[in-house]
Amino acid sequence: MFDIKCTVKSVKGFCAAGCKPGDYFFIKDGLMIEQGNIKGLCLYALPALLPYLTAYCRQTPDDDWINDKKELQCPDNDNAVIFGLERMK
Repeated sequence: MFDIKCTVKSVKGFCAAGCKPGDYFFIKDGLMIEQGNIKGLCLYALPALLPYLTAYCRQTPDDDWINDKKELQCPDNDNAVIFGLERMK
């Protein structure tokens, strides 16, 4: 399992949860969200990100599609928050 650092790369419009570029949180042991320095994460973004984050935590074959994911977006197209993904050992 990988831990994941999710960093806000950009915010298009206004994020109601207060996300700003540079904010981050962690997924630890594929089980837990660790706050990092992020103020909040809305209940619309979290369920949209989770299926990808759980797959990204796992050790996968080199040619698996999830290995090419470097960013995820919250589902609000008008006020989109773009999260960068980083696997950590």
